[in-house]
Amino acid sequence: MDRSSLLQLIQEQLDPENTGFIGVETFASLVHSHELPLDPAKLDMLVALAQGNDEGQVCYQELVDLISSKRSSSFKRAIANGQRALPRDGLLDETGLGFYKRFVRYVAYEILPCEMDRRWYFYQHRTCPPPVFMAAVTLTQIIVFLCYGARLNKWVLQTYHPEYMKSPLVYHPGHRARAWRFLTYMFMHVGLEQLGFNALLQLMIGVPLEMVHGILRISFLYLAGVLAGSLTVSITDMRAPLVGGSGGVYALCSAHLANVVMNWAGMRCPYKLLRMVLALVCMSSEVGRAVWLRFSPPLPASGPQPSFMAHLAGAIVGISMGLTILRSYEESLRDQCGWWVVLLSYGTFLLFAVFWNIFAYDLLGAQIPPPP
Repeated sequence: MDRSSLLQLIQEQLDPENTGFIGVETFASLVHSHELPLDPAKLDMLVALAQGNDEGQVCYQELVDLISSKRSSSFKRAIANGQRALPRDGLLDETGLGFYKRFVRYVAYEILPCEMDRRWYFYQHRTCPPPVFMAAVTLTQIIVFLCYGARLNKWVLQTYHPEYMKSPLVYHPGHRARAWRFLTYMFMHVGLEQLGFNALLQLMIGVPLEMVHGILRISFLYLAGVLAGSLTVSITDMRAPLVGGSGGVYALCSAHLANVVMNWAGMRCPYKLLRMVLALVCMSSEVGRAVWLRFSPPLPASGPQPSFMAHLAGAIVGISMGLTILRSYEESLRDQCGWWVVLLSYGTFLLFAVFWNIFAYDLLGAQIPPPP
C-alpha cells in the first residue's frame, strides 16, 4: 500500500467526521490488522505524542507529517510531553544485525542524546547519500600533503621550506585579494603531525556527524569554521599566514563536545567522561603547539609562522552555530529564532571582516611581510 492510499484509509476509518484528531490505539490496531509498513520508531512517536494529549489523540496533520517523515517541531513536543517511558537501551536489544546496521546503531549512540532520536535514526537511515564530504576533504588534504612532501622532500614542519608559502592554496596577508585562499588554506598543513590530528578527528567525529545530520548541515558548519578562522587571523594576527583545516575541525569538535555536555544524562556513548577529558587534552595540546610554533619557532625561518587563531575561531563557531545545528536533528532550522540570530551574528562578522581587509591594513599602516 502506497502512502496516499494509507492516508486515505486512515481518514476514512479513523476520522470520518473530519474532526482533525485520531486515536492512537485505534490507529495501531489498523496498522496491525492491515499489516501496514510503518516502522517501530514512528509508532513510538505516535504514542508519545498521544500521551502528551489529555484525550490520547494526535492531530491528523501531525500524523500525515510523521508518515511522510516530516517531523518539524512535533518531535520535540513528543519528547517533552509524552509520558510513556521508552526502553533505555531499546536498540541495544536488537539482535541479528549485520555489520553496517551495527555501525549505524553505534553512530546513533555516539551522536544522539535521546532514545527516541536514536530509534528514529536507526530505522530511517539510508545508505544514500553516503557521508562523502568529510571523506573527500580528508582525502584531498592527504593527497595535497603527499604532493608537497614529495616535491619539497620535507614531511615535518613544511612551512620552514622557502617554497612552501608560494603555494596558491596558502592564506597569506599579502594575497588577501585572492579570495579563494580564505578557504583553500584548509588543504595545506604544517606537517605530518597536524595533518594526522585533523584527519583523525574529521573521520572519527565528522563522518558520524555527517551520517546523522546530513551533508548540507555538516559541510556548512565545517566551511563556516574554516572561513571564520582565516578572517579572524586577518583581523587579530595581521602579519601571519595560515594553513591547516583546524578551523573546521574545531567547529565540529566543539559543537559535538558542547552537545554531549548539555545532554550528559542522555548520552549513552561508553566512557564518555574519559573520552571528554582526552578530547579536551588533545585539543588544548594542539592549540598549545600552534602557539609555540607561532611565537617561538624551533628553527630560524624567513617570515612569520602560521597563526593559531583559526582554532579559537572554529571553536566559537562550533559552540554557537554548531550547537544549534546538532540540537535540531531532523528539524527545520528556518523555523527557529535562535538559528536566525546565529546567522545574523555570523553575517555581521563576515561583513566586518570584509571591510577590515579592504580598508584597515592601509589605515593602520600594517607592516605585512612581502608575499612570496
